[in-house]
Amino acid sequence: MTGLRLGTRGSPLALAQARKVAAAIETSQRWPEGYVQIVEITTTGDKVQDRPLAEIGGKALWTKELDRALLDGEVDFCVHSMKDVESERPDDIHVAAVRPRGDVRDRLIGAESIDALKQGAVVGTSSMRRKAQLLRMRPDLKIVPLRGNVETRLGKVEEGEVDATLLAAAGLKRLDIDAGTSIPTEIILPAPGQAVIGIEARTNDTRTQSVLSTVSNHITYDCVMAERAFTRALGATCSSPVAAFCVLEDGDLRMRAQIFSEDGADMDEQRAVFDCGDYQTPAGLAREMLSQAPESIRRLFNAR
Repeated sequence: MTGLRLGTRGSPLALAQARKVAAAIETSQRWPEGYVQIVEITTTGDKVQDRPLAEIGGKALWTKELDRALLDGEVDFCVHSMKDVESERPDDIHVAAVRPRGDVRDRLIGAESIDALKQGAVVGTSSMRRKAQLLRMRPDLKIVPLRGNVETRLGKVEEGEVDATLLAAAGLKRLDIDAGTSIPTEIILPAPGQAVIGIEARTNDTRTQSVLSTVSNHITYDCVMAERAFTRALGATCSSPVAAFCVLEDGDLRMRAQIFSEDGADMDEQRAVFDCGDYQTPAGLAREMLSQAPESIRRLFNAR
C-alpha cells in the first residue's frame, strides 16, 4: 500500500488531532514518519466566523468539504472531532475508527466556578447545549454568540469582550493549553461524542478500514455510537440543546442524557443501562424522553 492521505480541517486543534492519528497509524503499521500525508482542507465553518452555525447550515459546515474530498478520492480518510459530526451520515462514508476518549469535561475560562461568575456576567458560546445548561443554573447570565478557534475564544476573554466562556478540556489538552477550571460532569454534562477523535473512510474501502481498525478503541467506539444513536433518534441538530455521556461500567454501557428548552427553563434527564452494540435502547430512550417533554423542548427536535 502506498502512503495514505489524511484529510483534516486546518485549525490548530484539527491539525494537532490529525498529527496524533497519523503518528498512531504509522506506529501500528511500522511505517516511517510522514507515510501518512496530512491534507488540509478549508471548510465553510472555518471561513464564516461571524454567525452561529445554525444560521448558515449547521454541523455539516465542518464536514461537507471533507466529505467531498473523501468521496472524490482526494484523500483516503478524514479525521474529525466526533461532537462536530452530524449523526446522519452519507451511506458512502463509514466511521471506521475512534481514538481513546479524552477528558470529557468542559472548562470554564474567566472564573473559578459557575457560581463565582458575577451577576449578569456575559458568557460567550455558540453551543446551544452550553447556553441552556448555563441559563438553567444562572438565569441572570447574558449568553452571546462566540465562534473561532480555541486561541481566538481565549483571547476574547482576555481582552474583556466577554467575561467567560466554556471550552472542551480535551481540546485544550491536545493544544497543550492549561487554562480555566474543569466543571464536573455532574454539573455540566458533555455533548454527545465530546473528547473523541473520529476517523471516517469510504464505505467500500475495506483496505483502508483495515488499517484504521488497528488504532481504534473499541470501548470508546461502542460508547460514542450509542450517544450518536440517541442523538439521531432525537433528530437533533447543532441548534438542539442536548447532552449525553455513555461509559462502560461492570460490563454494561450506562448512559446519562439531558434535553433542554432553549432558555434552560425546562429540562428532562434520564439514564439507561444496556449491552455493548445495542443502539436500539439509547434510541428508545430519546423517543421516550421526547414523548414526556414539554412543548418548549419537543419543538427543538425532529424525532426519528
